[in-house]
Amino acid sequence: MASGSSSSGNADSKRQRVLPVPKGVADVETFTPDSSIASDVIPSVNFGDRANNRQPDMIVLHYTGMPDVEGAIAQLCTAGTEVSAHYIVLEDGRIVQCVPESKRAWHAGVAAWAGEDDINSCSIGVEIVNRGHDWGYPDFPLRQIAAVIALCRGIMLRRKVVSHRVLGHSDVAPGRKKDPGEKFPWHSLANSGVGHWVQPAPIVRGDALQLGAISDAVSNMQAAFRRYGYNIPTNGKFDGPTMEVVTAFQRHFRPERVDGIADRSTMATLHALLESLPPDAAAQVAAKTK
Repeated sequence: MASGSSSSGNADSKRQRVLPVPKGVADVETFTPDSSIASDVIPSVNFGDRANNRQPDMIVLHYTGMPDVEGAIAQLCTAGTEVSAHYIVLEDGRIVQCVPESKRAWHAGVAAWAGEDDINSCSIGVEIVNRGHDWGYPDFPLRQIAAVIALCRGIMLRRKVVSHRVLGHSDVAPGRKKDPGEKFPWHSLANSGVGHWVQPAPIVRGDALQLGAISDAVSNMQAAFRRYGYNIPTNGKFDGPTMEVVTAFQRHFRPERVDGIADRSTMATLHALLESLPPDAAAQVAAKTK
C-alpha cells in the first residue's frame, strides 16, 4: 500500500480530505498494515526494537492534543520529534498505521504500570485525533469511537491483550498526562469487550481523603491503587503524586467528578474493579510491585 494512500474507492472516501504526508516521510519504506481495517500507512521514522524481544500485551490510548490532524501526523512521523504511535484514529473513523506492531513506538514516555517501567516495549500505542484539554477538548465522534473499538478488538485478539491492560496515557503517566481524558467513553469500549470497567459508585456525602492527610487509611488507599497497577508509593502521605494518581483514576473510572479527592465513590469504584479482576491478574501485579 502506498504511503498515505486510501484503500477505499467509494463516494464517501472521495469527499474525505487527503491525509498529509510530512516532509522526509514520503520516501521512507512503507509496510503492510497489521490491522485489516487500517486504511492508510504513513510510516514514522521514530521507532526502535522492543527491549529483550518483549511482546506487546498492553494497549495505551492517547489523544493527539493538537489543533489539527496535519500537525499531529507531522509530530508523530517526522524525525527529530522523538514521538510516534502505532496507530492514529481520525475523527471520521479512518485508521492510519505509522509503526509496525512488532516495533517499539515512542508514545508513552516516562511511564509505569504494574511494576513495569518500559511501557513502550510492552504496549501498542493508539493516538486518537482530538484537540485535548488545551484546545477546547471536544467530544469524541461516534464514528471515531467505533473505529477505536474495532481496532482494539483486533489488537487484543492478535496480541492476547486482556481487558484490564487496555489503559489511558494518564493511567501510566498520571503526573504528566490527562489523555484521553474524562470525556473518553470507556464504558462504551467495555460494552464491546475493550477495557476493564464497572459502573462507578454514586457520589455521596461522607468522609474523604485528600491532599495533606497522613494516616494508615491513606496507606491502605495507596496499596489498593498499587494492587490495581498504578505506580504509587505506600507511604501513608496524601501528597502531590498520590493526588495525581487519584485524579487519573477518576478521569478513567469515575469521570463524573475529577477533583483528586479520594471520596467514598472513588474508593468503592476502585475496590469493585479490584474484586472483578481475574485472580491471576491480581497475583501477577502483586508479584511485580513488591
